[in-house]
Order: sequence, then structure tokens, then C-alpha cells
Amino acid sequence: MGFLGPNGAGKTTTLNMLSTLLSPSEGTAKVNGHDIAKEPDEVRRSIGYVFQDPTLDLELTGRENLDFHGRLYELDAKTRQKRIKEMLQITKLSDRADDLVKTFSGGMKRRLEIARGLLHRPKVLFLDEPTLGLDPQTRRSIWDYILGLNEQGKITIILTTHYTEEADFLCNRILIIDQGKIVALDTPEKLKARLKGDLVSLTLKETNKIDTLQQIFEQKTWVRHLDSVIDSNIHARESRTMHMMHSHGSGAIDREPMGQLSSQILQDKKHAKSNLKSELTEENENSKIRDLGPKRLNIIVDNGAHRIPEIVKIVDQAGVKLDSVELREPTLDDVFLSFTGREIRDEKGSYIEMARRFRIMRQARSTRRTK
Repeated sequence: MGFLGPNGAGKTTTLNMLSTLLSPSEGTAKVNGHDIAKEPDEVRRSIGYVFQDPTLDLELTGRENLDFHGRLYELDAKTRQKRIKEMLQITKLSDRADDLVKTFSGGMKRRLEIARGLLHRPKVLFLDEPTLGLDPQTRRSIWDYILGLNEQGKITIILTTHYTEEADFLCNRILIIDQGKIVALDTPEKLKARLKGDLVSLTLKETNKIDTLQQIFEQKTWVRHLDSVIDSNIHARESRTMHMMHSHGSGAIDREPMGQLSSQILQDKKHAKSNLKSELTEENENSKIRDLGPKRLNIIVDNGAHRIPEIVKIVDQAGVKLDSVELREPTLDDVFLSFTGREIRDEKGSYIEMARRFRIMRQARSTRRTK
């Protein structure tokens, strides 16, 4: 199952609660039949976790990293050596087992982290952004390996990702989360089927005409769905989604944010800003928000190729200048946009994200000491 969501939506927070690194403020959850609050040790014995950030010891060899992990899980020497050999063969790292990890490529390190997460034979494997920053060839290799674990190893895998094509390729089910709340849960095929028709994407040269143009298309009965997007950074992104009410049904989505998680995210941001230096001053950040890039209008219609001349004519009559027109079938990116009002991005972690992860790990250590 794949977790999709914009930065700060609650993906990693959810995984941290399910893996007992973070105590939930309310609610319950069970992993492999064990309550995450009442049976944390049993949960940890049942899971493997490949973190978003690298956690390997670069000054140890691949074999030593696996051996250290096996000792933490109290595997006896004979079992450790047998499983280490097995994991190295499965991940095709046997010939580099005794090399220092700092000499490994990014793909090799990722495979070693997955091998480490599997060493104690978990029932559930959490993968947090497993292919982030990898080249396309290495990413595809990791995909094939993950599929093998799921299909042949019978391991339940839950992954978070910013790559919709990754979720489409790997996942039997996809969960879209926004502001701490699930807004969609279905198979990739059924999610894409919700946006029936062809997608005509208009990139505009003038951003101040987008609202006028959108109001015009909202009145057209042949428009199934409409989204407007600002191509800019995550802080400046805004979107407006309209589900057509004609014969297609309302498709209304209840996306009232979960108060507890949303307030926690806001607290994290305030805490991070007060304790870490930002590279941008507030004035510069505001200027970035004002200096928005081209706006794009995505229109879902039937028989898009025949509708393009009429769409271009409407745009021209409205006095709006077009930069480009694109026709394609809706993808998971478009589904994600329709539910969250934002595009999914492969974004670098901000200082706020770094502060949040630091806070979570500190809380986890504190919780373990008091039990």
C-alpha cells in the first residue's frame, strides 16, 4: 500500500506512530495483531523500517552493519551469519559485503538498508521514500526488488513516496492523505477512473487572468472537472478544485483537517522557525510568493482532441495569452491534485522537516527511557 501526500500531510508521522517511534495523541492501531501503545516491543519485533534519511554507519562494512542490526534483535551468532549471507545474496551485495559502506553507490546503500530491515524477518516492512534521490535506472531496480519481496516473500509493504509513477507501478492500493486526514483509498486503476475523459492542460502567460478564465469554463456543460495550479514552490502553491454538478454527480470531498495533527504541524513550524535559522527572510519569502510562475489550468473533457479548437477559441476571446496546450490521459498526479488541490513534488526536506524529525526521534528516546 502506498501513502501519497504533500509535505506535512502526515505520512511520516503516521509511519512513526505505527512503528512506535511516536506516541499517538488519540486513537488506536494494531500492527500484526499488536496494539502500538500497549505492545510496542511486539510491534517492533514484527516490523522492519527503511527510513527516509540514510541511517547506515558509513565507517562499517556492509556485513558489519547487518551484524550490528542482528545483535540488536538478539539473533544468535549462527542465525545472524546465515541470514546475513542470505540477505547479501538477495540484494546482490555479496561481492561488496566487506567493503566500507562509504564506498557504496546510492542504490547499493538503499539495497543494504532494505536488507537490514529484512534481517529479522518482519511481517510488515515500512519504506519511507525508498527511492528518493536515486537515478531512474537504480530506482527501477529497487522497484523490481520491492515487488519480489511482496509477491515471493509474502511481506506486507507500506511505502510513502513523492513519485506517483512509483505508486502506480508498485501498489495494490493507494492512500492519499492531506492535512492528517485520508481523502482517498483505492486501487490505482479505480482512482484514475474517477477522472473520466481526456485532460487538456493550458499553461498561461498571464497569471491575473486565471480566475476569469476558470469562471468561463465552469459554465460549460462539457467540462467534467477543473483544476488550477500555480507552478511555484510549496509555500506559494494554491489551487482551486471544482467538481462539476451536471450529470456527473458532485464528487464532493470532505477534507476538514484533523485538528490535533494540524495544530501539531503548526506548532512544529513555529518551533523550528524560532530555533533554526532560515535562509530566507520573511520579506524575501513574501516576494517569492508574489513572484509566481505561469499558472496552469487542467480541464477534463470527453474527446479532448476535438475540444481543443473550441478551448483555444474561448481562451482567445477572453483575451488570455497561452504559453502551451497539452492533451493526455489523466494520471495519478492529476488524481492527487483533484483531492489535495496541490501537485505532488519531489521536494528537498526543509529545515522545518528536519526539526520535526529531530523532535520525533528525541521523543522516541525519551519514551523508551521511561518504560
